Amino acid sequence: MALEFSLDSLIADSCEAGCIVIGVHDKGKLGTSAARIDAASGGHITRLIASGDCTGKPGSSLLLHALPGVRAERVLLVGLGAPGALDAARYQRVVQEAARALAAMPAQLAASFLGEVEVTARDEAWKLRTLALAAAQHAYRYTATLKPQGPGVRLRKLVFNGDAAAAQGLQQARGMAIGSDFARELANLPPNICNPAYMAERARQFAAAHPGVAVEILERADMEKLGMGSLLAVSRGSANPPRLIVLRWHGGGDAKPYALVGKGITFDTGGINLKVQGGIEEMKFDMGGAAGVMGAFVAAVELKLALNLVCVVAAVENMPDGDAYRPSDVLTSMSGKTIEVLNTDAEGRLVLCDALTYVQRFEPVAIVDAATLTGACVIALGKHASGLMSKHDDLAAELLAAGEATHDRAWRLPLWDDYQQQLESAFADFANIGGKGAGAVTAACFLARFTEGQRWAHLDIAGTAWGEGRKGMSTARPVPLLTQWLIDRADADSR
Repeated sequence: MALEFSLDSLIADSCEAGCIVIGVHDKGKLGTSAARIDAASGGHITRLIASGDCTGKPGSSLLLHALPGVRAERVLLVGLGAPGALDAARYQRVVQEAARALAAMPAQLAASFLGEVEVTARDEAWKLRTLALAAAQHAYRYTATLKPQGPGVRLRKLVFNGDAAAAQGLQQARGMAIGSDFARELANLPPNICNPAYMAERARQFAAAHPGVAVEILERADMEKLGMGSLLAVSRGSANPPRLIVLRWHGGGDAKPYALVGKGITFDTGGINLKVQGGIEEMKFDMGGAAGVMGAFVAAVELKLALNLVCVVAAVENMPDGDAYRPSDVLTSMSGKTIEVLNTDAEGRLVLCDALTYVQRFEPVAIVDAATLTGACVIALGKHASGLMSKHDDLAAELLAAGEATHDRAWRLPLWDDYQQQLESAFADFANIGGKGAGAVTAACFLARFTEGQRWAHLDIAGTAWGEGRKGMSTARPVPLLTQWLIDRADADSR
């Protein structure tokens, strides 16, 4: 991880750093550290407030240089809004803006005093973890296929003002940041590099470097023996053979494992139903679900969570070719259920269904899959919330809570049996699409047919896995949500 975190007992005006970050409420109210800076500088902040240059509005920032009486080279004033305790959502927004401003300046060492801000129903560990994760997110730079851009000096270390009670928060942030960077880098790589074989090799490398991690890579012949006719059909049009990647972490004794399953379409042309509506260049991100579950697996291992975990990734490329699968083909899945293909661009569910069948051999306590599955989910929820679908209220509640705790939020959509009739077919057990209405829900209904009897939830991250526009990059979601869920499960199982 490029960004280093540490904890210390700091005093704002005597802290030697390239930049210190302090919070200022509107209406001129100063917190402890802001008041010290104001006093040391002869009332400089008070004058800025009086002149209107510093408003204290939530997320606003003002960078000050070489304040008299202050040892730090720069002071970043961050607006906190109305005086009093912040709620978690507002604090997270403020922290994101502070991290964005820090990442843009040429300071190698910075210190943050935003942990002293009171947040309703949140402890010191949560506040420092939130600060550290935001800083790591904005410190990430993609350089695999281009030279580093921007200033040569960048943030390398961030020190937080706090005591040992908050250390667990920084430890969790470090694990989540490593997992997020792992996912981000995989998803950002171009598809001529990050293909199914590359993803399998990264899994092998990680397992080799981490005791307690086992890896198995299933090749085409292995999947043929297992009868994965649905997954293999999607791969037929590509010169890059598919891989089923199985990672296992043994940290929970004889307990049954938790399971993560990811859609790993390393590039999606749409197949014979070629994508013609634009944005096809973004389809390297169609393996965002796979990157996300692998990143969460990496985080769980880095944190040495006391649970058993299996991560299954269906890595496939969907291409048009003389041997590509076609609309109206009928496929036989590993489960034995037959599927009429009505659209080859609804391929994610076709690889996931065999991966979901396969993972059940490990008798998991719960299965969560993540997939950039439907444009319908983007229309429904936009770029802010992932779609969550499950028939298990307790599992859905766990995941929603994990998303709120990490600001990697999800919103629950229905998974009622009423929608299943849209998948009816005259030529197979069911079809792979359900028409125009409720596309995100019917896609989950399709997957539900392969998880009967399982405690299972589906995350549709089509809107949240990467940023908008030609320069949009991977967000690494849902790594924070899934990692928090696993932390919570390990804690609950230990009680």
